[in-house]
Amino acid sequence: MAKVVCVLYDDPVDGYPTKYARDGLPKLDRYPGGQTLPTPKAIDFEPGLLLGSVSGELGLREFLEGAGHSLVVTSDKDGPDSIFERELVDAEIVISQPFWPAYLTEERIAKASRLKLAITAGIGSDHVDLQAAMDRGITVAEVTYCNSISVSEHVVMMILGLVRNYIPSYQWVVKGGWNIADCVARSYDIEGMQIGTVGAGRIGSAVLRRLKPFDVKLHYTDRHQLPEAVEKELGVTFHQDPASMVGVCDVVTINAPLHPETENLFDETMIARMKRGAYLVNTARGKICNRDAIARALESGQLAGYAGDVWFPQPAPKDHPWRSMPHHGMTPHISGSSLSAQARYAAGTREILECWFEGRPIREEYLIVDGGKLAGAGAHSYSAGDATRGSEEAARFKARSDPS
Repeated sequence: MAKVVCVLYDDPVDGYPTKYARDGLPKLDRYPGGQTLPTPKAIDFEPGLLLGSVSGELGLREFLEGAGHSLVVTSDKDGPDSIFERELVDAEIVISQPFWPAYLTEERIAKASRLKLAITAGIGSDHVDLQAAMDRGITVAEVTYCNSISVSEHVVMMILGLVRNYIPSYQWVVKGGWNIADCVARSYDIEGMQIGTVGAGRIGSAVLRRLKPFDVKLHYTDRHQLPEAVEKELGVTFHQDPASMVGVCDVVTINAPLHPETENLFDETMIARMKRGAYLVNTARGKICNRDAIARALESGQLAGYAGDVWFPQPAPKDHPWRSMPHHGMTPHISGSSLSAQARYAAGTREILECWFEGRPIREEYLIVDGGKLAGAGAHSYSAGDATRGSEEAARFKARSDPS
């Protein structure tokens, strides 16, 4: 029987919820583009519950223990004395999330002699050293598309929040003020703006579709050009690379995976190519943007605003400059972890486990690494031999404070 180690984020500080703001979730039949939602044989949870925290357990305990497997769930993931580090040694399966990543470095993989399957409950498996997984023959899978729309909605919200200066205006109300001039002195309409996305996959394309009704002019750059019919439908302009796109955009949103071509992409040089007073939104991966260059650009006015929910490392230390830099709209990594998304990625994780235990193929779009090579979504997004070393670096980083 298999030992499964599942790393999830902490429960709410006030305890696991006993009631919720809404009853149930809207029913979806399929994702845009026709891909079916997760199809496990059964689930042992009610959609709409908090499943992604430690007590939620992704709704897996009854299923796993009922089949004779063992399940260890923890949020303690960093450092050599962490529960994750200790339990990994004899684990066959590891489940983690992009929001609270358990970094599977080359060193950790070498110690985990029984590890056969790494599942990302969500999208984005750069916390796994993919090259090391390929070399070891470890299967890596994620729940593709489970939260793509969730993230795209978050992107649009952040764009509007920055451009309309929402957060400072809200803060005036909380402070008991009514300072209209202070609220609107940095507030603009997005109508007529030039907005571009770095990456036009599932998330980037969904962002473009949601922005089109705002009467903006749309741009994108991606290693895979969209079909001509889609470009015409969206009225979107293709650019060969980010450097050629950012100079024409008032707003740039990053929706690309982290790999060597995108790591540190938005450094001082790239930011200098942008319009003065442009906005940058990053819900992809923190390491795509240079930490200090972003802070300096906000302080100088080269950027009018920066928002996102991705950091490096995660959780971010209390003294991370993105917490205190001016004109930011940062949140913890939450864009893809709404209660709606949790129901889908919990069901998708269950589907992957059912396939694994029953010896059935995991659906192609869920695969990142299989049979010692990139597969499925991984073959589309990454390049063999180019696995990021960011996971290894992050594992060595010692968070200096309470992540809350």
